[in-house]
Amino acid sequence: MNVVDSSGWIEYFIGSSNADFFASAIENESNLVVPSITIYEVFRKLLLEANEDTALRSVTQMQIGRVVNLDEPLAIDAARIGIDLKIPMADSIILATARAYGAILYTMDEHFINLTGVKYFPKKKPTLV
Repeated sequence: MNVVDSSGWIEYFIGSSNADFFASAIENESNLVVPSITIYEVFRKLLLEANEDTALRSVTQMQIGRVVNLDEPLAIDAARIGIDLKIPMADSIILATARAYGAILYTMDEHFINLTGVKYFPKKKPTLV
């Protein structure tokens, strides 16, 4: 099973040089778990930086995987993870979801470096030509 952090979805949708790192996890639809908080984050970012049509098309594509809503047990696990690792709420929910499904978390978020079950990819900085 795979979970892709919001930053990974954005990279994939914009076709950045980092997109390939996330493509195999995203395109493996039968093993894709999508925390509903990532839908919020991706929609919000694309709504701000692109337009509503792009944002809607993107979150529709995200629903190819199994969308997992935040329920009480997941919220409690996420709160514990957030306190233990000192990470923000959304990151806690995403990691808790990955762990609940025994999934690998694909991310560029430095909060997750060296955690078990995480495939971290450092964000490439744009190069000046």
